[in-house]
Amino acid sequence: MKSTQTALVTKFRALHESGCFVLPNPWDIGTAIYLEHLGFKALATTSAGFAFSRGKPDGGVPRDEMLAHIREIVNATALPVNADFHAGYADEPENVAANVRLCVESGVAGLSIEDSTGRSDCPLYEKKLAIERIRAAHSAIDASKTGVVLTGRCEAWLVGDPDPLHTALNRLSAYAEAGADCLYAPGVSDPGEIAQIVKAVAPKPVNVLVSGFNNQLKLSGLADLGVRRISVGSGLALAAWGAFLRAAREIQTNGTFNLLADNAPSADLNELFQ
Repeated sequence: MKSTQTALVTKFRALHESGCFVLPNPWDIGTAIYLEHLGFKALATTSAGFAFSRGKPDGGVPRDEMLAHIREIVNATALPVNADFHAGYADEPENVAANVRLCVESGVAGLSIEDSTGRSDCPLYEKKLAIERIRAAHSAIDASKTGVVLTGRCEAWLVGDPDPLHTALNRLSAYAEAGADCLYAPGVSDPGEIAQIVKAVAPKPVNVLVSGFNNQLKLSGLADLGVRRISVGSGLALAAWGAFLRAAREIQTNGTFNLLADNAPSADLNELFQ
């Protein structure tokens, strides 16, 4: 393992030990550089944000293209980077392990593996298989001797599970026992439910997604609940898309250009990217 990756993994692990930090999600080199410039302590890729930038749906980016993107973000910043690695680009545990090894080799400080199958008839992997997939990812990281942080994700809320809290509590506890270092159930927004997740997997850290659907949540409130890490997923990418769509529609519909008044100053970006 490169000494740089060793140092980044050490920093990333330390961030999870106390307090609560925000892990924002850039979708290209420029946004990664700017987020580092703002003073964030670590970054995470966003599968959806990157996919949209390539004109593809979330989940539509193949493994090798995603790995190239992850390496690009890792090389663009001096900060630890967590990779949104979908479901490991495989169903069977041994194949998940092989792909996790490739992801670790990109220089990441962390990566996440989710339990969503992408299939409407069976949206979550059967629990036993889902646990084995996390265990395989953990074993691959363990064999690499990198200490890369493994986040186990339960997608119950995102796939419309009929009882997402019960499913998430049950699965995240099992993922923690299988070797996940951090636990994550994207879609949860109720503070009481977040507190239950934190308690269920303690002392392991919990990541909470904050985006448009639960943007009333605040860093201070989540910290009080015991949350260690907050990510925004595709939130920043969608904010950029929102501004772009509104401005483009105004031009096309009204023939006016008023929304361009809110543009970022190009001089500032030119200076940053020197």
